[in-house]
Amino acid sequence: MIEQLSPKDLAPWAQEQLSLGRKPVVVDVREDWEIKLASIKAEGFELKHIVMNEIPGALDQFNETQAIAVLCHHGGRSQNVAHFLLSNGVKHVSNISGGINAWSHEVDPSVPVY
Repeated sequence: MIEQLSPKDLAPWAQEQLSLGRKPVVVDVREDWEIKLASIKAEGFELKHIVMNEIPGALDQFNETQAIAVLCHHGGRSQNVAHFLLSNGVKHVSNISGGINAWSHEVDPSVPVY
């Protein structure tokens, strides 16, 4: 089962991961054009952009010292990527439910909704 994080829970999650000795990383799997429209700021975590279809070739970028939270537009693609990562040996994976859309509504209204 993939842990579901609401956008407002991301900061406490990142702090918890640090206390457990894991580096918190948010992986944004949206397309380049989506990133240009709306993005989040890395605050308390590392932010990586790896387009969803590039994830299989990027598995070597993940390791056990990281805790991964996956982000997309509404949470569907990120859920699929989270399952893929978990099934390919990445141990600490969460999904940011509602994606960047929920981020705009719950955390930062200056992030455009598209």
